Amino acid sequence: MCRIAVFPGSFDPFTVGHESIVLRATGLFDNIIIGIGVNSTKNTFFTAAQRLTIIRKVFAGNDKVDVQTYDDLTIDFCRRVGAQYMLRGLRTSSDFEYEKSIAQVNQVMLPEVESVFMLTLPEHASVNSSVVREVLRYGGDISKFVPKSIRIQDYIVKS
Repeated sequence: MCRIAVFPGSFDPFTVGHESIVLRATGLFDNIIIGIGVNSTKNTFFTAAQRLTIIRKVFAGNDKVDVQTYDDLTIDFCRRVGAQYMLRGLRTSSDFEYEKSIAQVNQVMLPEVESVFMLTLPEHASVNSSVVREVLRYGGDISKFVPKSIRIQDYIVKS
């Protein structure tokens, strides 16, 4: 049986912390599907199409990683792609409390999918998409916070 994990999130933008979690998890799962959740009420910096392109570029050539978008419940996406696991990264104890609540609800709604938590590497513990997005909005240098394989500036629409 193929072990499929979904790594869900908005990934706006995709950070070195996200990349690290996925790369480390490739040793645990046969396939990892990075699921970009599309929420029409959320104000994002990058469009879903841009995030899809960016993340696919990060993992180009890695046959164990796929990237898709979805616009429904994460558990419904997991069911649709045949995932048995939901992968989540934890930076802080507050992340754990938040993720634990979601995992427990997901367990009730879809018991055949197990949540798996991975700790962020210490050097990535302070990196989160909200902070990186804010630095980006004000024209700051985010190169230390996003994967080296991409130039995030290539995806910014100049007005």
